[in-house]
Amino acid sequence: MEGLLYLIPAALFLGLLGLGAFLWSLKSGQFEDLDGAAERILYDDEDEDEPPAR
Repeated sequence: MEGLLYLIPAALFLGLLGLGAFLWSLKSGQFEDLDGAAERILYDDEDEDEPPAR
């Protein structure tokens, strides 16, 4: 029973920390362009002059 005195505040702290990280990511624009990464994989960004990677 004494362990709950440590586990409950630790769980609340980690939950608030996760919520804060999520809100920060929303505010910084991490979820602005959800389709960009999915479409970016389709385009070849390599230059024609560079030799292929080994």
